Amino acid sequence: MYRILITDDLSPAGLKILQETSNIEVDVRSGKHTPEQVREYLKTSDGVIIRSATQLTSEILKDQSRLRVIVRAGVGVDNIDLAAATREGIVVMNTPAGNTTSTAEQAMALLLAMARNIAPAAASMKAGKWDRKSFTGTQLAGKTIAVIGLGRIGLTVARRCKAFEMLVLGYDPFLSEERARAEGIELYRDIDDLVEKCDFLTIHTPMTPETEGLINAERISRMKRGVRLINGARGGLIDEVALIAAIRSGHVAGAALDVFVDEPPKDWTLSQLPQVLATPHLGASTDEAQELVAVEAAEIITGFLVRNEVRHAINMAPISAAEMADMHPYLDLGRRLGLLLAQLNKAGVRKVRLQFKGEAASKKTSLISSAFAAGLLSNALAENVNIVNADMLARDRGIEISEELSHEVGDFSTLVSATIVTDTGELTAAGTIFGKQFLRLVRLDQFHLDAYLDGPLMLYRHIDRPGVIGFIGTICGKRGVNIAHMALGREKNEPGGDAIAVLNLDNQPDADTLLEVSQNPAVTGVHLVVLPKAGEPLPWLVRATPF
Repeated sequence: MYRILITDDLSPAGLKILQETSNIEVDVRSGKHTPEQVREYLKTSDGVIIRSATQLTSEILKDQSRLRVIVRAGVGVDNIDLAAATREGIVVMNTPAGNTTSTAEQAMALLLAMARNIAPAAASMKAGKWDRKSFTGTQLAGKTIAVIGLGRIGLTVARRCKAFEMLVLGYDPFLSEERARAEGIELYRDIDDLVEKCDFLTIHTPMTPETEGLINAERISRMKRGVRLINGARGGLIDEVALIAAIRSGHVAGAALDVFVDEPPKDWTLSQLPQVLATPHLGASTDEAQELVAVEAAEIITGFLVRNEVRHAINMAPISAAEMADMHPYLDLGRRLGLLLAQLNKAGVRKVRLQFKGEAASKKTSLISSAFAAGLLSNALAENVNIVNADMLARDRGIEISEELSHEVGDFSTLVSATIVTDTGELTAAGTIFGKQFLRLVRLDQFHLDAYLDGPLMLYRHIDRPGVIGFIGTICGKRGVNIAHMALGREKNEPGGDAIAVLNLDNQPDADTLLEVSQNPAVTGVHLVVLPKAGEPLPWLVRATPF
């Protein structure tokens, strides 16, 4: 059974999916927990679903050898230490679609309520007052709104603003000009170019080191006097201290906020200003959103554990179950090339150059690169290395990994070539896939050959002269080492030059066998490389079989 931990309240619809999925055991521990308790719960969990209440810090995630996946039932993942999760090889995914409509509607509710002074007017009525003059508002039609961040939620807000006959300006570094025009949005690539033009501004970006304090004192000072701001994304995107000062000076007419730097706030000054409409992070607090994100979270985590499917991943490339099945031999090839070069190399690695040719170039090469890096590092590091954390661990050690793609087909329909640049030189290995599953080693440095990439391999460099192969075969026979396959690569197509032989063995030779082989005067080097058996499951992303 795969065990899934639930630490926060989750809609029954999501729990039902988990409980009805075979090979899934659900461990529901909703409520308040200490960090120490969460750490203990995770030790026996393959995956965890959390909401905003659970904080997964580096201390909690460290050395969680069983945990493979974290799913955030919601969009924001700022309560997860992404660097720590990645370093531990844990995939982090979120549910961006489930609360899109509810969060966008909350932003619109804040916009409308602020523009028409709904909250103070309602409070006045409850106090038994009939005061129309004090709550004169402003209409939205004809006004200009800047939407910062045009992802799912930002676009949904922009469409609704268009329906209210507003002129919509948008900032997003990735949205295409064509898509913006189709949505009726005037697109900007620089925030500073549009802040001066808006009557309202709403922000819908994730919280990152780059976006923290995105709307700061300097940008607020460049806005029109009387501008109104809305933040329903993440606290800290708008500098709260700067906003307080701008409201008190009269430069900002009002603000509508659903999120704060501290939740609940430690300092209530901002939320208690009369010009501020504040709500306690209600963006996804609808019955529909709660159910949708729970269902989406359950489907994502079961898809990962049961089908090796990666959807909406934050720290690795997403891949569907069908793509994973298609990619499996390429990931296996990349990993085995990494394992091979790691065992042949005796020096420090500085750089890795990966080349993808033919069909390989059309695949998700970043995943193949990660698989190679995982193989290269797995025997050298104490950490659990997989395709989630391999790139980070390589960078930590100063190893630069580059890719080169060519869709042209050469001698092979698909080819993955890896060169490691070491302190003493370079080593190159290239492999291909025959059919859909047979992995072959077709190049070692300057030698071209055809060897199996599985099991024990004896590699020996030698001078290509008569009797060497017979000598090796005699030693193996004498010592009970069975040769399953042999591949020979020669530097030039004539005897007498440098050559390399790769023997695929049924059983692993001992040190004395290798020593005896090396004593032949024609043999210039002997290496034993041990690769996984043919067809052996990849050790990641999940265990081959559930607990």
